[in-house]
Amino acid sequence: METIRSKPHERFVTVEELSQILRVPKSWIYARTRQGKHAIPYVKLGAYVRFDPEEVINFFESAGNQV
Repeated sequence: METIRSKPHERFVTVEELSQILRVPKSWIYARTRQGKHAIPYVKLGAYVRFDPEEVINFFESAGNQV
């Protein structure tokens, strides 16, 4: 299986990039980061939020995680 981003420095994406990958509004992404233990996986870098697209996709594909 080929990864979405193959270079280590391209592993994490912004909210805008993730919204394009998932084809959902940025507000939807932000809302999913505020769901406590059911939040989509993300990394907080100071004031910035970043995502590993593969990890987010796997999160939604796993059992029990519905959109």
